[in-house]
Amino acid sequence: MKAHTKETQDAMTSNSALKALVEGNQRFQNNLKADRNLLQQVTQTANGQFPFATILSCIDSRVSSELIFDQGMGDIFSIRIAGNFVNEDILGSMEFACKLAGTKLLVVLGHTACGAVKGACDHARLGNLTALINKIEPAVEAVKEPKDDALRNSKNIDFVNEVAEKNVIMTIDNIRSSSEVLAEMENNGEIKIVGGMYDIKTGGVKFF
Repeated sequence: MKAHTKETQDAMTSNSALKALVEGNQRFQNNLKADRNLLQQVTQTANGQFPFATILSCIDSRVSSELIFDQGMGDIFSIRIAGNFVNEDILGSMEFACKLAGTKLLVVLGHTACGAVKGACDHARLGNLTALINKIEPAVEAVKEPKDDALRNSKNIDFVNEVAEKNVIMTIDNIRSSSEVLAEMENNGEIKIVGGMYDIKTGGVKFF
């Protein structure tokens, strides 16, 4: 499998880009890999890159987008931050990736048992981590059940995972409201913005 070129990138749509990620994740779950030579792709991308998707995910060591979607050199822009939220710098990176570099799909990818989300559920406070946790805490407040405070913490994994999914949805809403560039591209059908949840136990990704 060769690295993407301008021609192959242009030929892809938002739907075919999503299909490529779904198929890549299926290969990953079945312990299969596309036939590609990564060193050859290094040479092929030396004079330019033409990724088809931009993925915002957590820094969690188990959630590497290149691995779980079985992608090669030059296939995706990978943005990683604990808790997969957006700020001005990340929005700028997304605008570059989509508007200037031509990616057709923008994915916000959360995952089960997320440590940053657990910290938000527990309202953890520690140095600079405090400011990061503050950005995820609105998702905690947005999940209304259970009401019992004793069940609204990191010990309740179902609550943690629901908050993680809510955080993805709220991050997508934030992208649309904070970036006129990306919102316009989505409205014009140039890109699609989708959410996903990675299951650390199965290796599967659920898109929504």
